[in-house]
Amino acid sequence: MIKVNAIGDNCPIPVIKTKNAMKELKGPDTIEVLVDNEIAVQNVTKMAQASGGKVTSEKTAEKEYRILIEMEGTPEKEEGEEVSCMPDKRGDMIVVVSSDKMGNGNDELGKVLMKGFLFAVTQLEELPKTMLFYNGGATLTTEESDSLEDLKNLEAQGVEIMTCGTCLDYYGLKEKLAVGSVTNMYSIVETMANAGKIIRP
Repeated sequence: MIKVNAIGDNCPIPVIKTKNAMKELKGPDTIEVLVDNEIAVQNVTKMAQASGGKVTSEKTAEKEYRILIEMEGTPEKEEGEEVSCMPDKRGDMIVVVSSDKMGNGNDELGKVLMKGFLFAVTQLEELPKTMLFYNGGATLTTEESDSLEDLKNLEAQGVEIMTCGTCLDYYGLKEKLAVGSVTNMYSIVETMANAGKIIRP
């Protein structure tokens, strides 16, 4: 594994350091990049994906983020364009998830669809500002969730992940929350009321 420490570096330095690490690859390898802000995560992620890397990221502490880039080798083509700092990808949109299943009908299919939906959110050109999870949706932010990696990726890019505390208590999952923070009904209502757009799977 190649390690890149970009803590304290402003854009475009984290991206440049990561590109230089990619040039050192002799074959399949993983690059670990440490940064201290969500915009750096967004910029490094975009560049790495464009270079053919599989990217995962997570928030490891306050103002500390870890990005893992799985590469098959040195990127085939050199990008002629200069490294640019893109603006924050988050828009004035929230995603509200009230179940661990998407749609009505077959429950197993519903769970597959929900997993696909949450992955699709990570691929949006404009990320949501906040994601709210309540009732059955609260189980998706806990340790056993199949979507935990996608939600951690979103959190690392600055998306606020909020889960209903009453719901976690009801399901006995308060101690198993694995991403984001606990919220209450007042905050849920306030967040929805102030949203520019609300998406519900």
